[in-house]
Amino acid sequence: MLNNSIDRIKLLFCREKELYFSLYQIIGFFPHDISYYKMALMHKSIKHRNNKGKPVNNERLEFLGDAILDAIVGDIVYQHFPGKREGFLTNTRSKLVQRETLNKLAQEMGIGQLILSSGHSSSHNSYMGGNAFEALVGAIYLDRGYDACMKFMKKRILAQMINIDKVAYKEVNFKSKLIEWGQKNKINIDFKLLSQETDKNGSPMFNFQVILEGVEGCSGQGFTKKESQQLAAKLTLDRLKKEPQFIDKVFAAKADRTKMEEEPVENVPDIEEKTDFIISKDNDAEPIEKHETAFKEEVFDEAQSASSERHEAVIENDKDDAEFDLSDISAKTKSREDVIAMAEIVAFSEAET
Repeated sequence: MLNNSIDRIKLLFCREKELYFSLYQIIGFFPHDISYYKMALMHKSIKHRNNKGKPVNNERLEFLGDAILDAIVGDIVYQHFPGKREGFLTNTRSKLVQRETLNKLAQEMGIGQLILSSGHSSSHNSYMGGNAFEALVGAIYLDRGYDACMKFMKKRILAQMINIDKVAYKEVNFKSKLIEWGQKNKINIDFKLLSQETDKNGSPMFNFQVILEGVEGCSGQGFTKKESQQLAAKLTLDRLKKEPQFIDKVFAAKADRTKMEEEPVENVPDIEEKTDFIISKDNDAEPIEKHETAFKEEVFDEAQSASSERHEAVIENDKDDAEFDLSDISAKTKSREDVIAMAEIVAFSEAET
């Protein structure tokens, strides 16, 4: 309390008292060395340089704060969930320190209003607030040490702004997010099983890798296929956001694929209309080929059709000579008396049998 009172007295004569009070509202205490915090709020877009001509911005503090956050949140999650497996702890920590969470925190805490940046950059950089939050943690670490960072996360963030239990058991489907992104950008995405084995306790372990247009993405290991694919998808999404070279490589592979699909075939079809379906009257014309219709019926000319029918009839007659007598078939006109006489003959012969 005494130190805070002294700090407040000093601020009465400080030209940067507004920044001090703003930071007090955010982090819960007054800074010792304000220069760390000013740098944490300085975006690279303003292109500020020191006396030696070197760029001055929050990127180095962002790197430091990212590492400190991982350690602190890992410690908090480990203590808060005793007995939980490594996969659960990793997933919970990831959700607490992911860019979306940090951006939301920066927005709610008013960090974004303190960031120094060029006017047009803030609208194009959706992670400026989250990056500044990490840089601010790095500034706290350099200014007050690890314990101050732990106190800030426990009492300011987790106690007042985040329900750690709700976050831990909230399912975030990174695989669906990645597939949805691929569909919107027409990117082919596959999940490749790299290995399947058991750990020292006999539990199954799966290792999946994301493949985007044939380009190898990140891999993830888990106790289930779902857990492994979720981690691989999350890491790949993070890589797509942070590595422009990687996303450029994916889209270049897509361009090669679509180019191959759109290339014309080598032989262009002939547009001349053929009339070979018309029967020529020329005696020297080539014989007409047989063709099958969609119903597997053969198409012939009249002569071939009659010949075929005769052939089939002969085959049938050879089989059934005992049933059919063709001797009475004649083109000569029969009289009425002849027809009656033949009918009587047939009737008497059937009666005798």
